Amino acid sequence: MKQQRQKKIPTRMCLGCSQMKPKREMIRVVKPKEGEISIDLTGKKSGRGAYICKDVECFNKARKAHRFEKAFSCTISEQVYDEMERELKNGSAE
Repeated sequence: MKQQRQKKIPTRMCLGCSQMKPKREMIRVVKPKEGEISIDLTGKKSGRGAYICKDVECFNKARKAHRFEKAFSCTISEQVYDEMERELKNGSAE
């Protein structure tokens, strides 16, 4: 009998708590070539991606330590941070 291969689950590291978790349990933050950083709920938008847990606390830790700015090599305005935080809190990121 042929042995069934275990399917590899892709993992990503949270910018907030630095824990490795399955990609599906996380929220992708994306920076497309032409611009504005946003939360990617589909996980399919093109651009540079970074991941955080579905937890506002992790988002705030990453924000405070400027980890999004390091990941995307750019400065991020407070308005963009506030919009992302609003999306998280509204549960639209669930």
